[in-house]
Amino acid sequence: MATIPVKNGNPMELLIRDKLVRQFSPVHLDIINESYMHNVPKGSETHFKVVVVSDKFENTSLLQRHRLVNEILQNELKNGVHALSIVVSDFFKFTNCCDNSFLLPLNN
Repeated sequence: MATIPVKNGNPMELLIRDKLVRQFSPVHLDIINESYMHNVPKGSETHFKVVVVSDKFENTSLLQRHRLVNEILQNELKNGVHALSIVVSDFFKFTNCCDNSFLLPLNN
């Protein structure tokens, strides 16, 4: 299993990352704390955007993918995360539909 370092002491971000990596083994993962764009104290971890690209999403609908992510993060959504924006894709669609050259693969 990959070691996931604590980034800037952000425990919620670390927890989200750990759960998504364990569940989906993503080839690409971005977790963006968007809390600073909202009326919350500095350093808050209440609003996130996740971008998850995984072969485990193959042959699932967009709705099913969102449900899977929400299910994995249900505890965080009940305990501090106020908003979660989800972008999910399987690897084939991710590499063939868009210009994703600006995104770097997840280093395990």
